[in-house]
Amino acid sequence: MLLLIILLPLLAGTALTGWSGSVSGPACRVRTAWLAAAVTAASLGLLLWLAPGVMAGDPVAQFIPWVPEIGLNVGLRLDGLALMFALLITGMGLLVILYAHHYLGTDDPVGKFFSTLMLFMAAMLGIVLSDNVLLLVVFWELTSIASFLLVGYWKHRADARAGARMALAVTGGGGLAMLGGVVLLGQIAGTYEISQLAAQAAQIQADPRYPAALVLILLGCFTKSAQFPFHFWLPQAMAAPTPVSAYLHSATMVKAGIFLLARLTPVLGGTEWFTALVAGAGLVTVLMGAAFAVFKHDLKGLLAYSTISHLGLITFLIGLGSPLAAVAAVFHILNHASFKAALFMTAGIVDHETGTRDMRQLGGLFRLMPWTATLAMVAAAAMAGVPLFNGFVSKEMFLTEAVAFAAPGGWRWWIPALTTVAALCSVAYSLRFVHDVFFNGPPRDLPQPHPHEPPLGMKAPVALLAAVCVAVGLAPALLAGPLVHAAATALRGEALPDYHLALWHGFNLPLLLSVLALGLGAALYLGLMRGRRLHGLVSEGWFGPFTGLHLFDRLMAALWGFAGRCTQRLENGSLQRYVAWILVAALVAAAAPLVVQGLPGQGSRSLLPVTLPAVVLWALLLLACGWLVLRHHDRFQSVIVTGAVGLVTALCFLGLSAPDLALTQLTVEVVSTVLLLMGLALLPRQTPRESTRARKLRDASIAVAGGAGMAWLAWVMLTRDHDSIAWYFLNQSVPAGGGTNVVNVILVDFRGYDTFGEITVLGIAAIGVLALMDGMRTRKPGADAAGRTWTFAAQPLMLRVAARVVLPLALVTTVYIFMRGHNLPGGGFIAGLVTAVALVLQYMALGQSRTEALLRAQGGRRFVRWIAVGLGIAAATGAGAFVLGQPFLTSAHGYPHVPGLGPLPLATAALFDLGVYITVVGSTLLTLSALGSVTRGPGTEPPAASEGVRP
Repeated sequence: MLLLIILLPLLAGTALTGWSGSVSGPACRVRTAWLAAAVTAASLGLLLWLAPGVMAGDPVAQFIPWVPEIGLNVGLRLDGLALMFALLITGMGLLVILYAHHYLGTDDPVGKFFSTLMLFMAAMLGIVLSDNVLLLVVFWELTSIASFLLVGYWKHRADARAGARMALAVTGGGGLAMLGGVVLLGQIAGTYEISQLAAQAAQIQADPRYPAALVLILLGCFTKSAQFPFHFWLPQAMAAPTPVSAYLHSATMVKAGIFLLARLTPVLGGTEWFTALVAGAGLVTVLMGAAFAVFKHDLKGLLAYSTISHLGLITFLIGLGSPLAAVAAVFHILNHASFKAALFMTAGIVDHETGTRDMRQLGGLFRLMPWTATLAMVAAAAMAGVPLFNGFVSKEMFLTEAVAFAAPGGWRWWIPALTTVAALCSVAYSLRFVHDVFFNGPPRDLPQPHPHEPPLGMKAPVALLAAVCVAVGLAPALLAGPLVHAAATALRGEALPDYHLALWHGFNLPLLLSVLALGLGAALYLGLMRGRRLHGLVSEGWFGPFTGLHLFDRLMAALWGFAGRCTQRLENGSLQRYVAWILVAALVAAAAPLVVQGLPGQGSRSLLPVTLPAVVLWALLLLACGWLVLRHHDRFQSVIVTGAVGLVTALCFLGLSAPDLALTQLTVEVVSTVLLLMGLALLPRQTPRESTRARKLRDASIAVAGGAGMAWLAWVMLTRDHDSIAWYFLNQSVPAGGGTNVVNVILVDFRGYDTFGEITVLGIAAIGVLALMDGMRTRKPGADAAGRTWTFAAQPLMLRVAARVVLPLALVTTVYIFMRGHNLPGGGFIAGLVTAVALVLQYMALGQSRTEALLRAQGGRRFVRWIAVGLGIAAATGAGAFVLGQPFLTSAHGYPHVPGLGPLPLATAALFDLGVYITVVGSTLLTLSALGSVTRGPGTEPPAASEGVRP
């Protein structure tokens, strides 16, 4: 059930919205929004169905092994804290989808927006539901990628591209640091399951590696949640569309770091290290963000810094570590999401109707947009902590905890003083948001001079969130109390003392500080706005070159400069030089341990006798290799001789009882020879000669060192007895994999994940060829070096007839090889290559245009879909193992009795092999089509099916 909550937006949401949004038109835009909303509502409905049990203290858990050898499992857990965040992610997602449908313009690709939004939603749900920290890191990085795509959604804007890159660099770097901390944490505790880590908190905190693990994990949390000194990326990300800002930067992504802090508090919290680092960073952030927000002239810039400040407030409360601080932190997470999302949407409405977010141009919009102004004032009052609104209640709790922390006396008195300063700044920037936009005189030089109320679909989410601000402020215990209690209990990992959420707690010091903040905050804003002085002030230059943004820019400039200098020294356009560097590095890496530990000598294992066929094959191999060394300048002949080397290799495989490898080698040689010849048609026939004797000596030295080293290592290994892992596969092939062909069982079952990665790389390589050569055109020369002219004539009759006969025979052979692969030599990879060879012959006999027309793949674009289908089948087969509670790509097999046929061996690995087959065929034909299209210009290939090119 928990996995389904994630998979709905991850698979159904991204696929359906991507498909629906790929078609233009108003009806398709509406349908895409409805599909996104339906998927989100389904996940929300599942959460609400599970909520009563979770609120009663009965968490829901799900465990599926994935890669148990490294501790990575699909462990999911829904407790009070996860429930609160998951409800925020899905509930706020529904409102954002409604808002975005009316906000996006007709030129904005809605399929791209909603499918990426679904991807991000799934990643966030994965974070909050993960009970395995390694799985959490996987989803964590997925949020960074999805947010990069969302922030850079308007890719035509330079600020959007720059903001997306910065967000990815900062949060991605923090994620790498966090991965190191998570690995350390798992090494200390011996487990990566969060529910088990909490039981070993004392052991973890006593370990000498605890400070390093804590600091690395906090780097991930602070970068994701924009805590000082990593806060600078969030204002730059405001170039994103406003629905993205309302969703990512107020309610979801920036709270991922807050969630992880809360989730790991029972494991890492309670120490001086934790309190000093977390509470200290939070206090600096809440004060700095609030002060900077006052001086921002851009509406979303003001909201960005206010978000940084409120995230610092929550971080400070978590760092304090007291039970009531946990309650206040959880409560403010809910409150902040409601009023900040409403304010971001309001900023989007203002921008949508006026064409600007600059408060120096805005003003007097209350008369033109009274409903929007009223809703904005409600949300801003909640943000400022005005009584009767939800922000007031959590602000009171924040000040109460600051006062309680200062109770022992001494230097701690300045903690409530600084928090009061931050609170008065929040009043000032909240007042500015309302006054500068909706009052403060008439608007000035608006790009869109006639603003008016937006459509109901844009106002409705703001109205609902504003109503939440008022309702929760008046009755916090009734409306938010149960959820806050469940979440805070999960945060603490233990029962909470008695407390009461209420609007009024009597006259006390926190109330006095709150009233003081309201009065001084209003006075601060009025003083700054006298004579519009505030419109001429900026906060960027306060710290000069010591701001995080400036340091980041300096660091990136230094990195790019260093990379440029390295490139200038190493990249001179010589492929031989690049290969030489790679080989030298490999030789050094291989020789270093041997030099340190000493060189092993020959072993004592008895060697097999040398046979005459083996000597002949080795002699042919040596002759071919020697010819390649001496005559490699002739590219055409080199390809042919390379094929001879491959043939000898195939015979060696056959002699060593590896028929699968021999079949694969033979078919690969045919396909690769054709592709190499097509590629060489784009190059001069002769390679350039080496220029100096020193270069020849360098190449010869590297070649001899590499060849002699590999030969020596092979000799050392083969003359020693060793424990082979082959016996395990031989013994387990039938009982565990259901097949007698051990090689195929290894490929599709025991090492199926490796095979899946290999076919993925194969597909990426083919698509890369298409991307590099798409649109490239070159014409055949009128005559070659020997004076022979190129003419277009009919293909030989025998070739055309042979191609017609060979294709059906090859397809029948393909089916035979594919079906026998699990028990006899064959399989999907070999079958795919056989099919590719047969289709290559069709290209030669019919020409590219005619062949691709028959395959319905004009231009080769259809082959990309073949690759996608093949990878999809392979992935779906692997994921199907999860249904049976098995790790990814675990196959199931059986021998049902079929009347007339007897026992019929069946295995789910055959479906995976089908995916391999389709991917291999699609990748080969896509590469062939891309290479063929380069030399095919207008008029170079007649339309008749029987015509082609020959010299």
